[in-house]
Amino acid sequence: MGGGTEAFPDLGRHCQHADCNQLDFLPFICDRCQKVFCLEHRSYKSHECPKSDHGSRKVTICEICSTAIETTGKYGEDEKAILEKHERSKDCDPSKKKKPKCPVKRCKEVLTFSNTAACKSCHVKVCLKHRFPADHACRRLIASPNGGFSSIKPLVALPARKGVDCGSKNGGSLVSPPTSSSKSVEAY
Repeated sequence: MGGGTEAFPDLGRHCQHADCNQLDFLPFICDRCQKVFCLEHRSYKSHECPKSDHGSRKVTICEICSTAIETTGKYGEDEKAILEKHERSKDCDPSKKKKPKCPVKRCKEVLTFSNTAACKSCHVKVCLKHRFPADHACRRLIASPNGGFSSIKPLVALPARKGVDCGSKNGGSLVSPPTSSSKSVEAY
């Protein structure tokens, strides 16, 4: 069956769905059955494509170990029987199902792709709440005698300095403050 209008007889094609036959100027060709369909009938399910399973893979998820078990090509076996066979095998390990959690004490956050950060100092994977070395038990972060933290990297210790200048031992500026024994000279 051709398509188009009187002026343009070669433009568009009719939908090959039995109940439709709509003239479509942007038709879809099914990559499985090679028939032409309109927008409404382009999916395998909507036009009940007989070749929709050809070349596809089916899997079942084991509820014990969260492993995907392929069921493609096992038409004679029931999914339940395949799962039971998997449970009896050595491949089904319940410890695989445990999802990684943040190692910080009392933190129960499950580590996923989007909320995991690796510490640049100790390389431990933690949740975003504990991504800074001061927020988790970072192995390279050492407590200093003044109650703050010191680290190999100075930017890690910056919040713990509490305004103390790095170059002085007395906690003030680099120039020592005048004492009562020293003479001070004022310049105008």
